Amino acid sequence: MNSSHRTALIPIDVQRGFDYPPWGPRNNPAMEHNGQRLLAAWRERGLPLIHVRHDSIHDGSPLQSTHPGHAFRDGFEPLDGETIVGKSVNAAFIGTDLDLRLRRLRIDTVVLFGISTDMCVSTTARIASNLGYRTIVVGDACCCFDLTDADGTVIAAEAISRAHLATLRAEFAEVIDTDALLARVGEF
Repeated sequence: MNSSHRTALIPIDVQRGFDYPPWGPRNNPAMEHNGQRLLAAWRERGLPLIHVRHDSIHDGSPLQSTHPGHAFRDGFEPLDGETIVGKSVNAAFIGTDLDLRLRRLRIDTVVLFGISTDMCVSTTARIASNLGYRTIVVGDACCCFDLTDADGTVIAAEAISRAHLATLRAEFAEVIDTDALLARVGEF
């Protein structure tokens, strides 16, 4: 990376609703700590930051606007003046003005983290890459949940995370950890 890049940090769906059913066991207990470190570094430098929030349209969802789970997790609440983009599907670019906002800011690189690695982070990263953004996923600032396959076998969240980060790395994004990204934040 060099200083000609315009880079935005995009935390995705860091909401309380993921502590409610139907979500099960998750990986990466350090996700919140690492995400807060990223937010602090971006805010300290006044770099572009756009929060993405899942605004579920499904009755009974813990991410629906009337549910307490819709709120951002402690330490992830947007500060005054910071942008929030609400979405109702997995991809932060579908049905939102995120792409327009980024283009107006002349952003060419997006740094993504949040919940969940295999769903909204991965889907957003793939579309960001397809739209021409240089895409960076901070893997240790993401988490996901155990899933059951069609045969009833539980696939551990850690295995799901590793597979999705490997797929993103192979085709769509640079996958990096928090320490490595923070060591380079001055380049943004």
